[in-house]
Amino acid sequence: MNLGWISKVYVNRAAIERHVERIQEQRTVKSNWRAAWLLKAVTCMDLTSLSGDDTPSNIHRMCYKAKHPIREDLLKAMDMHDKGITVAAVCVYPARVTDAVNALKAAGCNIPVASVAGGFPSGQMPLQTRLAEIKLAVEYGAREIDIVINRALVLTGQWEELYEEIRQCREACGDAHMKTILSTGELGSLGNVYKASMIAMMAGSDFIKTSTGKEIENATLPVGVVMMRAIRDFHWETGNKVGFKPAGGIRTAKDALSWLMLVHEELGVEWLKPELFRLGASSLLEDIEKQIFLHVTGNHAACHDLPMA
Repeated sequence: MNLGWISKVYVNRAAIERHVERIQEQRTVKSNWRAAWLLKAVTCMDLTSLSGDDTPSNIHRMCYKAKHPIREDLLKAMDMHDKGITVAAVCVYPARVTDAVNALKAAGCNIPVASVAGGFPSGQMPLQTRLAEIKLAVEYGAREIDIVINRALVLTGQWEELYEEIRQCREACGDAHMKTILSTGELGSLGNVYKASMIAMMAGSDFIKTSTGKEIENATLPVGVVMMRAIRDFHWETGNKVGFKPAGGIRTAKDALSWLMLVHEELGVEWLKPELFRLGASSLLEDIEKQIFLHVTGNHAACHDLPMA
């Protein structure tokens, strides 16, 4: 840990917001290119179900959709049916990990199961309880763990304590990849977002993630810029590439394209792959498939056209 990296951080919110507006105005994609970018978004998606009424059958259905995210005939029309288009992972609560692992195994695919753990979504449980939950999720078969930080440590400037908690979570994950959720809407300032991003990466996070999806304010493009620039700075300092995952409120194909364009602008094309970029989404896939249907057929999809959406 090097607190010198975050000791004099200042973030100009107005400049960040102008930068985001410029990207949105200048970076647009149309027609075939748009369809290709949307398929790229699908392959970087963590298809997610984090509801209190999740059941084994719900998870089984989601896992089938994870393997077949876009209707086969639509992919054939685009000559993409043999390209192995699947989502990047499925994300569930720890209690549903075994269901997801079994469903994906039965489907004959190697899509990893990600599990939220570590006191999701508040991060307010005792550390030992959070660590035990992480270990259980890994034991159940999760290959990726999405932990959540204790926001109080950021708001009170306890950076050493935050580092130590994330480090212990990283240790509890073992061989599983760890995505650290910062809950940026509850951190108070963009400066805190940058500092928390750097601490999370110093402590061994494989990804940094914007939100749980349960906050009042979830993923926003200005927050994304700050987090990506922290990733870029960390890469320059250490040579290590850390992934980025926006989550929460990303519901439309237009939203997904905005995030893809922003990653391309800030981090470059090398980050636009599942190993370094994920989109956390529960309803996004439905809109993307509708847009692909429109692109292929020229018609808007009726409810019965996409029954798995």
